[in-house]
Amino acid sequence: MFQTIRRILFKSLLWFMAGSALLVLVLRWVPPPGSALMVERKVQSWMNGKPIDLQRTWRPWKELPDDLKIAVIAGEDQKFSEHWGFDVAAIRAAIEHNQEGGSMRGASTLSQQVAKNLFLWSGRSWLRKGIEVWFTGLLELLWPKQRILEVYLNTAEWGVGVFGAQAAAEHHFGTGASYLSAHQASLLAAVLPNPREWSASRPTAYINRRASWIRRQMRQLGGSHYLNQLSPSKPQWMADALGK
Repeated sequence: MFQTIRRILFKSLLWFMAGSALLVLVLRWVPPPGSALMVERKVQSWMNGKPIDLQRTWRPWKELPDDLKIAVIAGEDQKFSEHWGFDVAAIRAAIEHNQEGGSMRGASTLSQQVAKNLFLWSGRSWLRKGIEVWFTGLLELLWPKQRILEVYLNTAEWGVGVFGAQAAAEHHFGTGASYLSAHQASLLAAVLPNPREWSASRPTAYINRRASWIRRQMRQLGGSHYLNQLSPSKPQWMADALGK
C-alpha cells in the first residue's frame, strides 16, 4: 500500500512539474487573463458580503511608461537585472531583522511577487513558499526579465479591486498608464508594500517622502537607460551565457 501511495505521489509531482512548466512557457507569449490574487480577492469579497468589481486592462510593454518601470524597480527590487529570482543578501538581512523582533520585513524580488500573485495564494506557510520558489525558478529560466516586469506591472495590486498599471492610472489619476508622469509613477511605486491601505492619489506625508526617495533612486539607477539591461528575448541565464 505504501509503495502504491508513494508511486501515486511521485507521478502527481511529475505531472505538476511538467504542467506548471508548460503553463509558464505559454504565458511567456500569451497575456495572462487574470491572476490567482484576483480570484482570491473576489472570493474574499463574496465571503465578506461586500462584492467588488475587479478593474484590469492589459497593456503591452511598449505602452507602459519607462518611468513606472524604473520606479517599481527602484522601490521594490534594485537588483532585478542582476539576480536569478532571489536576492540572497536581502533575504539574510530580512531574517536577521525579523529575528530581532518588531515589524516583519519581506525580501521578495519582483520575480517572486509575479510567481505569488499569478499562480499562488496569500499566506506565509512553508508549502506556499516552497511552491513560490519553484515558480520563481521557472520564470527566471523561461522568461526574459522584460517579460517578468511586463507581467508584474499588469498584475500588481494598486487598490481594492484595482490591478495593473492601466487600472491604477485610471483609478488614482484619471489618466492612461502611458501618460503617467515620473511623479505619479513614483507615488504608485511608493504604495506597493500596502496598496489596499495606502493611496497614490491621497498620499500621506510618509508616502510623499517614500516617493521622493524612489525618484532619487530612479536617477541613480540611470533612468530609462537601466532598461537596456533587460533583454527582450532571452531569459537571464541565456543572456549571461551569451554575454548579453
